[in-house]
Amino acid sequence: MVTRAQPDLAAARAVAAAVPDPELPMVTVADLGILRDVGARDDGSLVVTITPTYSGCPALREIAHDLRRRLAAAGFAEVTVRTALAPAWSSDWITAAGRRKLLEAGVAPPHPAAAQPGPVPLTLAGIRREPVTCPQCESGRTAQTAAFSGTACKALYRCESCREPFEYIKDI
Repeated sequence: MVTRAQPDLAAARAVAAAVPDPELPMVTVADLGILRDVGARDDGSLVVTITPTYSGCPALREIAHDLRRRLAAAGFAEVTVRTALAPAWSSDWITAAGRRKLLEAGVAPPHPAAAQPGPVPLTLAGIRREPVTCPQCESGRTAQTAAFSGTACKALYRCESCREPFEYIKDI
């Protein structure tokens, strides 16, 4: 019986962790917390597990393609990218470095997600949340101008102090 050597998982994880998010290129998939695992099968092929920020995220296909391409370029020829939907991604999975990178790029990072034991309630009334701080001038005097931005996971805001528009990553 011929067995293949197991791949260097630390090296594979470093390559995978450095893949930028296609919608937020200032952060990596590791920064966003969507890179869940890098493992190997008995045959030596890699299995990379990712979790989307929300079900139906259109960037997931591009992320999987980019992971396979970059890992292949690093010498990992056989790579399977699988999607894990449970547990569901939370904006709390964004790392401190990821939050800092978003802020430095002018994107307001999310507030901590509200703790929800059990199912998440769906209401039609507006939910009062703490103010979103402007990433430009740090003012709390901001107003949402659109519930969605370039992607469904972001909202558009305008600062009432400096008048600059900015995006806010929604807390989930």
